[in-house]
Amino acid sequence: MNAPTPALVARPERLRLVGQRRQILALMHQRLMLGMLVYAGVIVIIALRLMYLAAFGDHAGRKTRLVDLTPERGDIVDRDGQTLARTIDAWTVGLQPAKVIGNKLDLARKLAELMPEKDEAAYLEMLRSGRNFFYLRRRASPNLVAAINALGEPGLALEREPDRLYPQLSLAAHVVGFTDIDGKGNAGIERAFDEQLRDPARRDKPIVLSISSRVQQALEHELLEAKTRFSAIGAAGIILDIHTGEVLAMTSLPQLNPNAAGRGTPEQRFNRATLGVYELGSTFKPFTVAMAMDAGIIKSMGQIYPCPESLRVGNRSISDTHPFRRPCSVAEIMKESSNIGTAQIADQLGSERQRDFLDKMGFLDRVQIETLERGRTLSPGSNWNQVARMTVGYGHGIAVTPLHLAIGYATLFNGGIYRPATLLKVNKDRPSARGHRVFSEDTSYKMRSLLRLVVTHGTGKKANAIGYRVGGKTGTANKPVAGGYSNTRVVTSFAGVFPMDEPRYAMVVMLDEPQPTAETFGFRTAGWNAAPVMGKTVSRIAPMLGVRPDKQREPNMSEVLPFVRLKD
Repeated sequence: MNAPTPALVARPERLRLVGQRRQILALMHQRLMLGMLVYAGVIVIIALRLMYLAAFGDHAGRKTRLVDLTPERGDIVDRDGQTLARTIDAWTVGLQPAKVIGNKLDLARKLAELMPEKDEAAYLEMLRSGRNFFYLRRRASPNLVAAINALGEPGLALEREPDRLYPQLSLAAHVVGFTDIDGKGNAGIERAFDEQLRDPARRDKPIVLSISSRVQQALEHELLEAKTRFSAIGAAGIILDIHTGEVLAMTSLPQLNPNAAGRGTPEQRFNRATLGVYELGSTFKPFTVAMAMDAGIIKSMGQIYPCPESLRVGNRSISDTHPFRRPCSVAEIMKESSNIGTAQIADQLGSERQRDFLDKMGFLDRVQIETLERGRTLSPGSNWNQVARMTVGYGHGIAVTPLHLAIGYATLFNGGIYRPATLLKVNKDRPSARGHRVFSEDTSYKMRSLLRLVVTHGTGKKANAIGYRVGGKTGTANKPVAGGYSNTRVVTSFAGVFPMDEPRYAMVVMLDEPQPTAETFGFRTAGWNAAPVMGKTVSRIAPMLGVRPDKQREPNMSEVLPFVRLKD
């Protein structure tokens, strides 16, 4: 037999080696795939854990990302683009007791020195509590952050979070409002437009207010000076464009710093301009006269009414601060602010027509404005009898907000059209409200000279601003107390319009419980304390608003001057 060839002998061995190599590669491939799956599983677990912590915090309940908890908000600016509220990055100081490596007693002592709102014992209790996290300070100042960082303690955490900043401090604070510690609107525009301000899609579009920072500053300055000088417990002021309803300035005192609203007192947070309701006294008298003119009851400013020493109505006696003790004209009734004369005009008008006019002016409902802080009117309700209509006629027995009064004066002098007030700037994209008619144009025109008379010759002389033709009415009302009215506690106000020959702006100022001084010869009435605020403020803001001084221009004073006995 022939021996086998070498090639035929090697073939089975080569096949066996190839098979082994394939088995080894397959095993390596399986191990690699298993390793990759394990690695991917670990990555997924870590990712899920991170997502869980971001949403719900760790086992100690600590929120790991403050940025996720405090949403950014859109800006709020005034009518000229001046920033009133914006979101910035701020520092938060936290404490993680479990991570503290230094001496806890020493650390508690240092924390008490840096953040004295808590004492050493309180900080030591936190450090020994066993909890994983405490907030120590939000909105921390740069100096505090630097001092905390210098301690070098791992248990002290410093984090960034969005924070709401009000760069103008207390300016227009009750209009702008403020946010709570979690960034939610808590008052003013911040609260009323919270959803819009938090909307990421609208974050680049600021809310543009009708407020003018320059006009606001002038009003706040003059009102604060008067509040201080007469030791009043509070004050409020409003300036309104009578044709658009735009609020150019609105303030409530005592002042509030929205950057530290949580540390403000209830009195500081209370908005007297839109939430507080007051009997505003004789500032109501022009409405009563205008109602009677529209109803055909008053046909001339020279119409005569009996004005005795006092007027008895049921079991009530009505008297005047400046009694006539003789027949007096409508012009004189307004000039000297006669309760007796105005009460008789209101009585002629009747309760039904009086209520109807007040309702059309919005006086019987909550004031219309964007903010949610709005006071409820107090009125005689179903008991609107003769005494009620006569006292309401001169501003007693009905309590409204100062903003109600400002809107009322705008309605009376803009041609007779009621429009709700607005805190948003009016422009072509957002026109003013259409409104509805309350008074005739003729009545609106004739009332100009009557209220100018009050300032030139009557109780409102100190409201005069040379060249700017101010017209308006003083109001002094005793505050209600248990069992009646106080003889020493009053609310004083002045409501006016300028320039009275061509009305453009209405203004209301109010002082809550002003005290008499030597300067006022012991008087606490509005002519001595509220009226001067009007005159001083108008002198400052009129040039800003484009109103030029002109001593030659006046409303048609021949409507009233022939019917008054002038003392000067």
